[in-house]
Amino acid sequence: MTENSNSKYQIRLPLVLCLGLAAGVFVGARLNTPKGSSDVGSEVQKFREVLTQIQNDYVDTVNTSELVDDAIQHMLNKLDPHSAYINAADRIAANEDLRGNFDGIGVEFNIFHDTIVVVSALSGGPSEALGIQSGDKIIKVDDKLLAGIGVQSPDVMKALKGPKGTEVKVTILRGSKEIDYKIVRDKIPQYSVDVSYMVDAQTGYIKVNRFAATTFEEFHEALKKLKESGMKRLVLDLQGNPGGYMNMAIDMADEFLSEGKKIVFTNGKEKKYNSEAMSTARGDFETGPLIVLVNEGSASASEILSGALQDNDRALIVGRRSFGKGLVQSPFDLSDGSELRLTISRYYTPTGRSIQKPYEDEDEYSRDIISRYNHGEFFHADSIRFNDSLKYVTPNGRTVYGGGGIMPDYFVPLDTTLNSHYLNELYTSTSIQEYTFGYAETHKDELQKKGFQSFLKNFNVSDDMLESLVKVGERNKVKPDRKELRLKKKLFQVHIKAQIARKLWNNEGFFQVMNETNEILLQAMKLFDRIPNELDRRKM
Repeated sequence: MTENSNSKYQIRLPLVLCLGLAAGVFVGARLNTPKGSSDVGSEVQKFREVLTQIQNDYVDTVNTSELVDDAIQHMLNKLDPHSAYINAADRIAANEDLRGNFDGIGVEFNIFHDTIVVVSALSGGPSEALGIQSGDKIIKVDDKLLAGIGVQSPDVMKALKGPKGTEVKVTILRGSKEIDYKIVRDKIPQYSVDVSYMVDAQTGYIKVNRFAATTFEEFHEALKKLKESGMKRLVLDLQGNPGGYMNMAIDMADEFLSEGKKIVFTNGKEKKYNSEAMSTARGDFETGPLIVLVNEGSASASEILSGALQDNDRALIVGRRSFGKGLVQSPFDLSDGSELRLTISRYYTPTGRSIQKPYEDEDEYSRDIISRYNHGEFFHADSIRFNDSLKYVTPNGRTVYGGGGIMPDYFVPLDTTLNSHYLNELYTSTSIQEYTFGYAETHKDELQKKGFQSFLKNFNVSDDMLESLVKVGERNKVKPDRKELRLKKKLFQVHIKAQIARKLWNNEGFFQVMNETNEILLQAMKLFDRIPNELDRRKM
């Protein structure tokens, strides 16, 4: 079961883009055993004394467990921005994104007017097997009313998720008829490859949204499918990808590099955390033209992969400077079921670059993306200044820089025409989701009969459709902004069309429409003919 997550694709607003990125990304997952205890006994004793004194003598009753959690988090905040503590209650949810699956009933839902509406039953899940349909309304879970009571997405997730094999009773309203289903929860796959398709007769496109446990398997299947479709060159889209497991990035890099190339190396205080990854003889796309798309939301494992391909002169990197996270975390299990994610090393690209941006000033680190926007870096490549001491040279003589993210070979400025406050409000109020869901349901048969390619080429969002969206927004208390709608009519049309495509043809339909406004992809498509010279500057 998953909430409809259209909003993350709606508008690229830089001031919203990276809130939470610094806390959310981490690279590497290793199994570790605690090393021998060091001389911290006196410090631990002092902490125990204070905690005992509070518990026994403080004027009010306090939750000492919460105090300990807060103290641990405060202590980690003194180290770096990415070491983190996750209490036992939150640990499952925190790890879920990277496991590649979760336990639930297998529906994608949205909430319209306090009503939970099934957008789709996920393929292969228990809800699909029982016949739950798009448009069904979930009104009760285990006989508890969940309709018309101000229900929020977390309430739904909490009610429907649960361990595999457990049973939940779900009451569906279909038309005017109530239907009770007893659903046995199961593993529901989460996909980290959003989409793969042929942009033209020779160019494949793969978008990866994170590096989870199943990412390489998904990527390899996508690559195989595209090669069978005649792919000769590839665009790998890592925009907004916050990272994940380092080994997934290494395996993907190996698909593009010939044997014996350095991919990444790590260095820590403890030698056991030092490592070096080299490419193997395995590789299904070692020679075709390759372009990698990055932006300020590409972090961590995304930077390992793009850095390895840039440093080995294997790919052109196109877009804007990436996030700048070069610290490796490892999970450590604590006795109460909680988890410590501790930074144990730094990673370096093949030329020796550290991608980690400075983090001595915690406030400055958290404001970095906003500062880049305000400083003009999203709009002008020459606003970025690198210290010459951070200059490195690739085997083919190209200059690359460390010290804070991967700087692309070709800079693409942010297109501010893709930003719309009014459109953002329509998404936030679920108005655009409600309108496009209803339109897709009403016109489903005729649109699917014509097929997606016909829809992509011939379907136009009319003025009447725009006006209908405005009215849905008004019902959801969104004040119309007709001036913005008029000035940015094309933007609104693309979003409406993309959302209808998503309802009928899933992500493959959605992204093919939305990529009409993907300015970094559009620029990349113009650069393929320049790749041979650009990857070997000595020939110029």
